[in-house]
Amino acid sequence: MKKITVIGGGTGTATVLSALSNDNKFDLTAIVSVSDSGGSTGRLRDEFGFIPVGDIRQCLSALATGKNSQRVKEMLLYRFDKGDGLKGHNLGNLILTALTDLYQTPGKAIEVASKILRINGRVYPISEKANDLVITYEDGTKIVGEDYLNFKENSGKKIIQIDLLHQSEIYRKAKMAIMNAEVVIMGPGDLYASLLPHTRVNGFKEALQNCSGKFVYIANLMTCLQQTHQMTASEHLSEIVKYCQREPDYIVLNQEKITDQQVIANYQAEGYEPLIDDLHDLPGPIKIIRENLVSPVVVKKEKGDNLPRNFLRHHSENLKKVIRKISEEN
Repeated sequence: MKKITVIGGGTGTATVLSALSNDNKFDLTAIVSVSDSGGSTGRLRDEFGFIPVGDIRQCLSALATGKNSQRVKEMLLYRFDKGDGLKGHNLGNLILTALTDLYQTPGKAIEVASKILRINGRVYPISEKANDLVITYEDGTKIVGEDYLNFKENSGKKIIQIDLLHQSEIYRKAKMAIMNAEVVIMGPGDLYASLLPHTRVNGFKEALQNCSGKFVYIANLMTCLQQTHQMTASEHLSEIVKYCQREPDYIVLNQEKITDQQVIANYQAEGYEPLIDDLHDLPGPIKIIRENLVSPVVVKKEKGDNLPRNFLRHHSENLKKVIRKISEEN
């Protein structure tokens, strides 16, 4: 089995895990950031002081397999749309918060949840301490808190630096999962909210640099008005190299045109645009893989979910073929 470690958070990482979870050729580990501060996750974090659990929940759901996997997914992803104090919360978030309260450490709580749910793989936080994202813009302004990235007043502003508010150390098991991986995958996912925060945790860059496996960056389908407005694929790649201090061995890009006019209109209304592929002859050994990666299934928003969401996902089967090919190359 190929040891594959997926780094990120949110729906992007869950999409990759879902694509690979039913393939017995892969030994999967997901590593998620701990700086999320919005939605149900943010509310629970504020009340209990634990690490944010929303991305962990999504990864556990994606790794659910077997005869009861659909019921497990429904349970973890169920969102309350009414009830004082419950509206907007995910049941999975509440379960993980309760387990953290019972077992005192996030790592132990996630391990217990993984055994109960019989997931096919492992999920680790990048650190066992919650943290806050510090974003610095080109105009010199700073904000603290990942959820503030979605505020309209930050639309179109260029981000020049992200940091974490507090020093934190990489979770030991996350470090080993990176160092021992045969393939490390970063992305897809929000560049500044889900991917790059990992790199600001002490020990992450060293773990990645000491990994002898392949490093793969899967680029997003779309840009984001509040984070990557008008940034091209080469600019995304430059940020990955800058923060990781390691060039990817592969960058995976979508080459398929989005044809659903309603989806295009919805994205344009939010100020999002398809990511422009301006990568031609890259210096060094980075390999570019272009594939049709737009899922034919358009995501619909859940009741009770008030956060901005993407409508499109990467195509699971095509993504699996790409990753399988990379893992088999010498």
